[in-house]
Amino acid sequence: MLTVVAHPLVQHKLTLLRKKETTTGEFRRLAREISLLLGYEVLRDLPLEPVTIETPLEEMRAVQVQGKKLCLISILRAGEGILDGILDLVPSARIGHVGLYRDPATHEPVEYYFKVPDALEERLCVVVDPMLATGHSAAAAVTKLKQAGARAIKMVCLIAAPEGVAAFEAAHPDVPIFAAGLDRCLDDHAYIHPGLGDAGDRLFGTK
Repeated sequence: MLTVVAHPLVQHKLTLLRKKETTTGEFRRLAREISLLLGYEVLRDLPLEPVTIETPLEEMRAVQVQGKKLCLISILRAGEGILDGILDLVPSARIGHVGLYRDPATHEPVEYYFKVPDALEERLCVVVDPMLATGHSAAAAVTKLKQAGARAIKMVCLIAAPEGVAAFEAAHPDVPIFAAGLDRCLDDHAYIHPGLGDAGDRLFGTK
């Protein structure tokens, strides 16, 4: 269920993103650009419906996205760094937030916030978080969304670790994952290697 988007521009921008000398401003810009490119792949199968419109010259039959507006779910705080890129593609999308932090001792997710739009069962929910490391936070967020009624869910990240992919797929085998890169492994502190450091700190300049 993992798709690594190998588009040359995605891979080029990911290389720039990883560099330790990349500034906070550049990191934000690159993360947004990569997520926009990932969004094209994630949303390629949106259903369409016919509609009649008037162009300046004549009436025609065209198509538009079918159903309720999709929902973008950001896993706080780092998810905010790639939310805007996909939102650039679908500015009318609804937005939800799941607040989770990783316990430093157990590496397990602890929830502190959950606010999502209504009628999740009628929307595609795209969950965004830059790093799929242990997979526990993403899996916990998707569990909450399913409990809230979501049926169609996709997961988007910049970088994934094999351990995180395995844990996430074990918990949610029905949820596809889209990533710009699949890295080698996790270390003892659950950081992805070679990785790009702490995505939240690099996005917000907090370290």
